[in-house]
Amino acid sequence: MGHPITEKVVTFIFFISVLFLRTESTQPPFSCDSSNSVTSSFPFCNNSLPISQRVNDLVSRLTLDEKILQLVNAAPEIPRLGISAYEWWSEGLHGVSRHGKGMLFNGTIKAATMFPQIILTAATFDENLWYRIAQAIGKEARAVYNAGQLKGMTFWAPNINIFRDPRWGRGQETPGEDPMMVGKYGVAYVRGLQGDSFEGGKLQDGHLQASACCKHFIAQDMDNWNNFSRYTFDAHVLKQDLADSYEPPFKSCVEQGKASSIMCAYNLVNGIPNCANFELLTTTARRKWGLQGYIVSDCDAVAIMYILQSYAKEPEDAVAATLKAGMDVNCGSHLKKYTKSALEKQKIQESDLDRALHNLFSVRMRLGLFNGDPSKLEYGDISPAEVCSQEHRELALEAARNGIVLLKNSDKLLPLSKLKKISLSVIGPKANDTDVLLGNYEGYPCKNVTLLQGLQGYVGNTMYHPGCNFIICTSAAIDEAVDIAKKADYVVLVMGLDQTLEKEKLDRTELGLPGMQEKLVTAVAQAASKPVILVLMCGGPVDVSFAKDNQNIGGILWVGYPGEGGAAALAEIIFGEHNPGGKLPVTWYPKDFNKISMTDMRMRPVSSAGYPGRTYRFYNGPKVFEFGYGLSYTSYSYNIVSVNQDKLHFKNLKVNKATETGSVMNVAVSDVGSEVCNNAVITVKVVVKNQGEMAGKHPVLLFLRHSNTMDEVPTKTLIGFKSVNLEAGENTHIAFDVKPCEHFTRANTYGSLVIDEGQYFLLVGDEEYPVTVFV
Repeated sequence: MGHPITEKVVTFIFFISVLFLRTESTQPPFSCDSSNSVTSSFPFCNNSLPISQRVNDLVSRLTLDEKILQLVNAAPEIPRLGISAYEWWSEGLHGVSRHGKGMLFNGTIKAATMFPQIILTAATFDENLWYRIAQAIGKEARAVYNAGQLKGMTFWAPNINIFRDPRWGRGQETPGEDPMMVGKYGVAYVRGLQGDSFEGGKLQDGHLQASACCKHFIAQDMDNWNNFSRYTFDAHVLKQDLADSYEPPFKSCVEQGKASSIMCAYNLVNGIPNCANFELLTTTARRKWGLQGYIVSDCDAVAIMYILQSYAKEPEDAVAATLKAGMDVNCGSHLKKYTKSALEKQKIQESDLDRALHNLFSVRMRLGLFNGDPSKLEYGDISPAEVCSQEHRELALEAARNGIVLLKNSDKLLPLSKLKKISLSVIGPKANDTDVLLGNYEGYPCKNVTLLQGLQGYVGNTMYHPGCNFIICTSAAIDEAVDIAKKADYVVLVMGLDQTLEKEKLDRTELGLPGMQEKLVTAVAQAASKPVILVLMCGGPVDVSFAKDNQNIGGILWVGYPGEGGAAALAEIIFGEHNPGGKLPVTWYPKDFNKISMTDMRMRPVSSAGYPGRTYRFYNGPKVFEFGYGLSYTSYSYNIVSVNQDKLHFKNLKVNKATETGSVMNVAVSDVGSEVCNNAVITVKVVVKNQGEMAGKHPVLLFLRHSNTMDEVPTKTLIGFKSVNLEAGENTHIAFDVKPCEHFTRANTYGSLVIDEGQYFLLVGDEEYPVTVFV
């Protein structure tokens, strides 16, 4: 036992510390307090001056030691200048998250709206919905900050790596496998979170509601698979795959979305760590794409260059490599520990620090955090009432409703009648679990209801059995599950995955349902009096060919990880209060795809080697379900009624003979010129009709297919999508602007974008329209 006086002193100090922390948490951190006559007189506190001038003044006042400490995510305060502490690391993937270091759910705000995991939101193919969700997250984030429970307004989302391999544990965080679609999601998210308008252009004055970060730059879509780790993996990526698959989402996010940050990924690409790649960070992102903001390392990525990758021979070499490449802030502590010795060893100059600090403080100023008390400034009136508001919770429900995908509906089993008195059996290890609905990078939901509870709201006579011991289903109580299935009019089986099987640092090793789930489903379906309904909760695709082909399984619904509105959304769909319209944003592969190495980064197939390629654009193997697949309770027809030009001439330009595609000639987009490109825009008008008896929201997808079927050319490419609401029997006109210099391009082996000569086809559903290109 310690000395009594010492214990009292410790207790007193603890009490004072707790009191201080509680007091501190009620006031958001900000710099340039107007009540401090000394610090508020500094030019960097004068918000009438240009931000660049203010930042230059601020950086000039910092000592070397102060500069170094600002280069890590947990930036300390600088009391003599009235600069508050700042935490760069907060997360907001699909709601204000409990992950990261910035958010504290320990005050008056205990929860935030949890929208569906991104892969399900993407299935809506609705850019405006994506924007509104991000806008809501940004508002809730600013409300939490204003309440003093958030230590920074920089959020490390969205994840816009394409979902290249179905086994990737983080694929659930992405908008899918199509680069154009992923890019559009990134633009919508960034504009919404940062306070821009949906069309863009509102942030001309530079003021940010919150700061978004496009990650993980680049080609990081493998975490931990068969002894390969994201920390040391050297991704060998072809120039053409970089150009038309891996880079486009980030280009869109920066150029069109005006993202104020990107995150460089752990892995190496072609021998160079992403965070040490000058060509990637400075030449491409900052100079070519015009990034205005900061570049952050993934957490401990700088230290890993020295500790695990052996890319840096000394700790100071990692400091030099990243700062000189263009990285600005280190998530971690490596720069805090070794920047001074890197300066002493003359591996870097103080000007390298000043460059990074300029980018960092510019973003903090754009957030209004150097304008005095933020409660009195723009966004300062966003109150805690915004968090978990009715509007935001209804938006979460809307996203879940419109994202859920109907994969099978034999003999129109669904929807079930809510007017008839029926009994229902619900079977599944996670059917009565709330956490599974959220996916990863989650926060604490406003109110979460299990799928079982959602269904019980419609059917009073509902029986439940978990069926399996865990989601891995190493043991299944098949006989018991069969018994309750026999007692009910209808059976809903809730199967799939959860975060113990797919998440960050955990990739899957097989593509079927885990353990005995398939055996359980088959046995219950065989015993039930009517065809059963299979509900799949998962981020990555699973091979359910057995269920697709089983006549005893009448309906299959994919619900992803549907967020806090997921239970209500599923029940509404099953009982016909909502017509499902979601479309798959990823290809669902058969189990045999597992023989393909996850580390093979090639997108295009290599027929001679039996390599099938990846994603719907290039994969030439069998599929369980195709990208863009999704059924409805009604039926839709399409008619391409007009195309303003069906012959495109790119004459008087340097023409290349594309050796990889035989005799096909092509022209480089860089040689076409903006005037020709602007005049080549094709307007495509489509009539969409709801031919059924139920209203529905329906995504219309426009694809382009080239008549050339060589491996180098995509099988087809998504070039546009729009979502429409149609009453039964109603039709509407949709217009797509097709830009050949963007949509007709592919990358050649040198990574240059080219347009091939030949015949193309515009595709909407079963409709197609030919367009010919002459070069």
